[in-house]
Amino acid sequence: MTTTTRHPEILRYTAFSDAPEGGNPAGVVLDATGLTDAEQLAIAAELGYSETAFFTAPPAELVGRDRAYTVRFFSPRAEVSFCGHATIAASIAYAERHGPGDLLLATPAGTVPVEVSGATDGTLRATLTSVEPAVHMVAEDDVDEALQALDWTRADLDPQFPPRIGYAGARHLILAARTRARLADLAYDFERLEHFMTALDLTTVQLVWRESTTVFHVRDPFPVGGVVEDPATGAAAAAFGAYARELGLVPEETVLHLHQGADMGRPGELRVELYAGDPRVRVSGTGTRIPETGAGSEAAPHPDHAR
Repeated sequence: MTTTTRHPEILRYTAFSDAPEGGNPAGVVLDATGLTDAEQLAIAAELGYSETAFFTAPPAELVGRDRAYTVRFFSPRAEVSFCGHATIAASIAYAERHGPGDLLLATPAGTVPVEVSGATDGTLRATLTSVEPAVHMVAEDDVDEALQALDWTRADLDPQFPPRIGYAGARHLILAARTRARLADLAYDFERLEHFMTALDLTTVQLVWRESTTVFHVRDPFPVGGVVEDPATGAAAAAFGAYARELGLVPEETVLHLHQGADMGRPGELRVELYAGDPRVRVSGTGTRIPETGAGSEAAPHPDHAR
């Protein structure tokens, strides 16, 4: 890793799509040496994407390991413990400069291995392996508060998918919609949901609708990060995979396909792999660089667009 100044190279990539206008945009700083927390937060805020990833030298326990780094993630408002889409975006950006292969990323949530492979057409795909996940019960009063903030009712929920909090590096409340139309109609109280999520230490609320046995459509409100909606959420996808397996909603070993972003004009696809005997979840997707002319696009509308 080379020495940087206070003016590092800031890259813009999208994850979970091979088209710049799809997936979830992320900022990427492959050499953030010397940047303070405040400077990293300022870069993330200026970009306006849901997260920006910052690479620095690895921690002591990973020194000497090939392609190992420390990575931190900042939303426009605060640091987050783990971000899947920024991990995918940064790993693809790294591979474009140093070639496909394995990376070992020390995140605030734990060490996350990433494998980047190339297709014959030159498309790169990154696969992250989550930290060990967990699934937690959620109080009925908390479910009611979330529903009221979303302007949903109990009748809007799919009874086959009980509400839970899933964790695979960050905490996400998982709520399943009974219909695709309910999922498509997202208009919520930004401040109320933000307050609720802050109290429960949630990163997003993962809203899901099941199309078929292994195909789901998902949306992720993200008011705690300063944006209305996250277009493609790798950490939530990992948490959902762990949730679906633990509750017996999918086979112990399977591949799930999560479609996200179409309702906000940024379609993307997240592949979630579950393996018997391994509690961790693998999430993969493509990614590509966003041309500078498109750098100003935000991940979601300003909060004024939410009720």
